[in-house]
Amino acid sequence: MTGITFTPIGTVHSPFRDPRDMPIQPVGARGVRGTIELDPAYAAGLKDLTGFSRIILLYHLHRTEGYALEVVPFLDTTPHGVFATRAPRRPNAIGLSVLRLVTVEGATLTVEDVDILDGTPVIDIKPYVPAFDAYPDERAGWLASTSEAARTRRSDGRFC
Repeated sequence: MTGITFTPIGTVHSPFRDPRDMPIQPVGARGVRGTIELDPAYAAGLKDLTGFSRIILLYHLHRTEGYALEVVPFLDTTPHGVFATRAPRRPNAIGLSVLRLVTVEGATLTVEDVDILDGTPVIDIKPYVPAFDAYPDERAGWLASTSEAARTRRSDGRFC
């Protein structure tokens, strides 16, 4: 296989400066506000985004190093395959968060439910569309019994 290169289109600004003791999912960061500052060259790509209440943000987990194929995730004490978790140390350090879109002003988006480290490079933004993106009747594997804990669980540095 050949390598893939992404160029960041912007940066996340959030109150979280340390990966320890921060929310582990957007559901645990309800109301936490941040901004996404895009490179002005991409501002025209934000046209019509204000019609959406949520966005899907793809970003580079820039503070992680290495990975393991089996991990003990924040919401369990049992090892699981990394692809059956949302652990940040992955073969390709790509993060995904569904955030509430508050405003778009020029090349800056104000968002809520931010569970992302300050300074995180943004790879892409997509609109969240419930008809396309929500599957409430699907199975959640081992997370079905622990997902509610994501509302209060904080990171602990195990993936730093």
